[in-house]
Amino acid sequence: MSGAQGVTVRAHAHETLDALAWRQLGTTAGHVEATLAANPGLAKLAADLPEGQAVRLVNAPEPTRPMVHLWD
Repeated sequence: MSGAQGVTVRAHAHETLDALAWRQLGTTAGHVEATLAANPGLAKLAADLPEGQAVRLVNAPEPTRPMVHLWD
């Protein structure tokens, strides 16, 4: 999956949004939050998605971390 565009996938029965993100992306870091933001109303279903529920998974941007140099 490329960019923040995402891809639409269907949930398995009683799957959580975290599990769906893990199954499709291999990680949940930031993707769950970005997916919730892109799918209004999905938060109400995220803990127990109905089978076949269409979800547009969104790739979250890589977090930027400030570089710390110990000897500066």
